[in-house]
Amino acid sequence: MLERISGQLLNSVMIEKTAVVPEQPRQAPLHLDRQFRELDIDFDAGNGVFWCRFRFSDRPSFTPGVLQELRRVRQMLASRGEATEPQVKYVVLGSRMPGVFNLGGDLGLFAELIRRRDRDALTTYARACVAEIHANSMALDLPVITMSLVQGDALGGGFEAALSSNVIVAERSAKFGLPEVMFNLFPGMGAYNFLARRSSAAIAEKLIMSGRVHTGAELFDMGIVDVLAEDGEGEEALLDYVRKNGRRHAAHRAIYQARQRVNPITLRDLNDITDLWVDTALTLGASDLKMMERLVAAQDRRRARTGGGDDLRLGAVGD
Repeated sequence: MLERISGQLLNSVMIEKTAVVPEQPRQAPLHLDRQFRELDIDFDAGNGVFWCRFRFSDRPSFTPGVLQELRRVRQMLASRGEATEPQVKYVVLGSRMPGVFNLGGDLGLFAELIRRRDRDALTTYARACVAEIHANSMALDLPVITMSLVQGDALGGGFEAALSSNVIVAERSAKFGLPEVMFNLFPGMGAYNFLARRSSAAIAEKLIMSGRVHTGAELFDMGIVDVLAEDGEGEEALLDYVRKNGRRHAAHRAIYQARQRVNPITLRDLNDITDLWVDTALTLGASDLKMMERLVAAQDRRRARTGGGDDLRLGAVGD
């Protein structure tokens, strides 16, 4: 099993020419279902919006398969070329699963690797996560603006992924939380870095240490969410933002580049923090792992019900 995981995370994936975005005048679906199982890909050529939505063939989290496909999307976009028309101006991360954006790290894998004391595999997984999060924060090294559309629960690494985008659009009742403190761990894939940059170190520590769930409306009031949408209207709010700000795309992109210069978040820094995360993970005891596995069970029930019913809010799981 561990060999398979390492292969998924470390092997380079060659993107075929057929994966290049087709040049269509208006809405241009990419029809890549045969190549992507974990992601749903579309290109809205009229607005220059490249949609990348989680659809989760397994647990709704950053499984090795999800990470592998995110890397393939990056390679596909990089291979397209800046001069290709129509241009991709915005890359949006969203979800097709009702009520869930992303529930974070693959906790089942975490528990197994911790029990095995497999530092190398745990580090490989963590660094694969931060590679995607850092790439998103750097706008994939392309002339684009990255956005996250959160219409459900964004927990742990899901919250971190949203934070890494240039722009966060969230529906009013979307849920954001960092559950790691519940099992004596901390969010090690960029939460502190990105929260501190969007707010302050004090607010970052408060959110991380409390383990509380916050709504999209609460985080908008705190300045962490950029665009607040009414429930069920997130996609339209995002497109409205794009249409209103499209002609300022170059200026906005430069502003986000300046943000990185003023408050840089480097891949080296993120990797150093993941090393600390791995060190801490390997100290977890039986009760901590049991709590982690309770969260895994709740995630599995959530997926089985395709977004209905089970309450994955931290207090409910921890009762």
